[in-house]
Parts: sequence; structure tokens; C-alpha cells
Amino acid sequence: MPITKQGLKDDGFTGFRSIEQLEINRIPQRPGIFAVLRPEGFEPAFLAKSTAGVFKKKDPSLRAEALNAEWVEDADVLYIGKAGPGSKGNRGLRRQIQEFVDFGKGKPPGHWDGRLIWQLAGAQSLIIAWKELPATAVNLAEAKYHAEFRGLYGRLPFANLVQARVKGT
Repeated sequence: MPITKQGLKDDGFTGFRSIEQLEINRIPQRPGIFAVLRPEGFEPAFLAKSTAGVFKKKDPSLRAEALNAEWVEDADVLYIGKAGPGSKGNRGLRRQIQEFVDFGKGKPPGHWDGRLIWQLAGAQSLIIAWKELPATAVNLAEAKYHAEFRGLYGRLPFANLVQARVKGT
């Protein structure tokens, strides 16, 4: 299945809201995976400095050459992430996406997955979609989408710097 906006819709993703129009309380609290997509006509322009928060005293900004090297031409999907239930069962999509968006607003993160998103000019116009899944299926789904994307484009989405893997495979 193609990893495009329509392909994700056909596979059960919902939401498809720009970051600036995201209503966090409408995002489900259950586990799942989420994708960041570029809107139609979006062309990459990179900021000299990321808007993302500092992680472990490290600046998340990359040089323009490094960002250009990660860009995947003609791909709708820029990032695929996951939201597990957490050790206390209180995480899920709503909290993970809220932390992701807060990270882009300069708040310090617990991790810096997807950090390249926040060095794109116009990042607030990017689209977030999600798919609820049972907690036991989240890791496998993320790894499957990464593998499918890599199969289509020969590399991971722009802001995915590490291939998701399922333990034991």
C-alpha cells in the first residue's frame, strides 16, 4: 500500500488536522501510531535554528546540508511515530502528540524523535493523522510503516532518523 495521505486514510488513519488547527482534546487517549504529512504544495525551507526544545543540553538544530540530505522528494509522509500506553497506562496518542507539538514550541522533551520537523519553515501547516491500535500492536505497526516507506523510497521518512524494529525480529 502506498504511504500517502490517501493510503493512510484507506488504512484507518483519522484526524488529518494541521498542527495550528489541532484540537488536542479531540485526539484519542488510546495507544496507536501517528504520522506527520506535508500539505499539498508544501516545499521545504529550512530554518537556521530549530524551534524545538533542547534535549540533554543538546541543540536539536542541524545544518542545512544535513537537512537536505534527509529530505525525501515526493513523499507525503515526513514522520511516523508511536504512542504506547506507558508504564502506568496513562500515555497514548493525545499525550504523545501534545508532547511532540510542545517540543516544537521549545519545551524540553523526554526524547527528541521527529526533531527535524521543527526546523522546517511553516511547520504549523503540517498535518497530523493518527490510528488507534491495541498496545500490543503499536511497535509492530510502526516498524511495518517504516519498512514499507523504506521499500518505496529507499530510506526512512524525513524526520525518522532510526528504523523502528520489533524485538525478536
